[in-house]
Formats: sequence, C-alpha cells, structure tokens
Amino acid sequence: MSPLKKTYVLKLYVAGNTTHSIRALKMLKNILEQEFKGAYALKVIDVLKNPQLAEEDKILATPTLSKVLPPPVRKIIGDLSDREKVLIGLDLLYEELSEEQLDF
Repeated sequence: MSPLKKTYVLKLYVAGNTTHSIRALKMLKNILEQEFKGAYALKVIDVLKNPQLAEEDKILATPTLSKVLPPPVRKIIGDLSDREKVLIGLDLLYEELSEEQLDF
C-alpha cells in the first residue's frame, strides 16, 4: 500500500484575459509543476464572468491566489512572479522544508 500523497487545492482569481492575469497563471503553473508535479488541483476563476464566486470568497483584487487545501486557507495577491514569496505566503515552503527535515 503506497502512502497517501498530499494534494493542494488552489483557486486563481483573475479579471478577464489581461496581461496581469496571463502572467499570474503562467508563473503559477511554472511553480506548481516544479514544486508539486501533479499533486495539485487548480481552478481558474474569472471574476468578470463569475462575480458571485469572488464575492463569496471575499476577493477584493486580482490576480489573487487562494490555497483552499490543506488548511489553513491562505491568499496571495499579485502577479506571482516571486516564487519564494508565493510559497511562503501560501504556507507551502514551510511544509516542504518540514517534510525534508523529517526524512532521516
């Protein structure tokens, strides 16, 4: 029996097909493929098409990335160009370091 692999559930809120939205999505996909190689689910939400979803999740600016699972929920706003800030802001780098330190 293989151990359960942790899966990250993320939502990226964008406002249309703008330069900022495209850049944020591209940067995020690069980070996720480098760091989490398939251990994630990403949903991209266009707040212009689905404003009710942004309102429900209290999204005030775009692009905004929200880590839904594993808890706690974390959000980061901006173009996501700084890999380390994205990982730290979403509490992902800490978990990555903790798991590496536990492997003896």
